[in-house]
Amino acid sequence: MPDDDRKEQLTRQLMAAQSRFYAYIVAMVPQPDCAHDILQNANVVMLRKLDELDAGQEFFAWAFTVCHFEVLSYRRDQARDRHQFDESFLNAVAAAAAERVDTVEERTRALYQCLESLPEQQRQLIEQRYTADGSVAELAARFDRPYGSIRQALYRIRTALLDCMRTRLQAEGSS
Repeated sequence: MPDDDRKEQLTRQLMAAQSRFYAYIVAMVPQPDCAHDILQNANVVMLRKLDELDAGQEFFAWAFTVCHFEVLSYRRDQARDRHQFDESFLNAVAAAAAERVDTVEERTRALYQCLESLPEQQRQLIEQRYTADGSVAELAARFDRPYGSIRQALYRIRTALLDCMRTRLQAEGSS
């Protein structure tokens, strides 16, 4: 078989076997996102090395070997990562996050109430700051004021909003 025909046949086999390769990888790395990444890396290696595959060599044995080495490489990289957290830490973070999620609605309501209580010009300034073209430089040009003046005004408005929110949340008995 000519070289181009063989390469095309092997590429078709590679594409047709993606689910088999994924199942093999996910058996060793149960996180689906990680398994997909490993599979993509394995595909890159296999496509790059198709020319090195001997005519008598069994394609699937070779392909599964490439997948296996990609899994080993992933595990080696993960073992070196000092940012791996133990399960008790992750559970504590999840519990703390769950507690904070309960207060998001209350905080959002307080923010909107505090925004409504701002003088019109301050409300416009803070709203325009947090739009797509809301850079401090853009606001300084739009309001024909010095950059430092806009920056200081935004700081004061944010401080006033924070104080207002704290007062409202304390009055409601929240934190």
